[in-house]
Amino acid sequence: MTGLKLLGLAAGCTVLVLLQTPAALAGAAAVVLALYAVARVRPAAAWGQIRPVRWFALALFVTQLLLADLPAATVTTMRVVLMVALAGLVTLTTPASVMLAALERGLAPLRLVRVDPFRVSLMLTLTLRSVPLLTDLARRVREAQRARGVSWSVRAFAVPLVVGALRHADALGEALSARGLDD
Repeated sequence: MTGLKLLGLAAGCTVLVLLQTPAALAGAAAVVLALYAVARVRPAAAWGQIRPVRWFALALFVTQLLLADLPAATVTTMRVVLMVALAGLVTLTTPASVMLAALERGLAPLRLVRVDPFRVSLMLTLTLRSVPLLTDLARRVREAQRARGVSWSVRAFAVPLVVGALRHADALGEALSARGLDD
């Protein structure tokens, strides 16, 4: 089942790239919403998948609006948001260990070119799982700023976020090393 989800994600993202009009992407959005409903994902959890990219989506929309036109800006932004939503649905409904095993099986042909499918699938899985972690870290940094009464400052936000991300990366590296995956 996980392999089908991952293939569906790849196919869905491919279809999103091929859709050229806001109306077609609105139809795709309805399909994505239906998939969330079928998977019985709560609205709060669904919004949690999109919320981290809302400011990026806004910046993308404005940039596209300045460089192209309204339909192009709408199409590009909708594509990105819908791809994030599809990837979020897969990660919400698939345990990391199951995803890792499915990716490893799917990437087995890479052995022919001396690439370890386990390491590639581990990297992809860790990447997918790190996005929500970093989003949570950013939320905690912002909450700590508010609790201290610090007004918005890029430096006051970025420094603890980068330090926290580096701490997480260091801990992850130590855990992988302890399991013999450090070479």
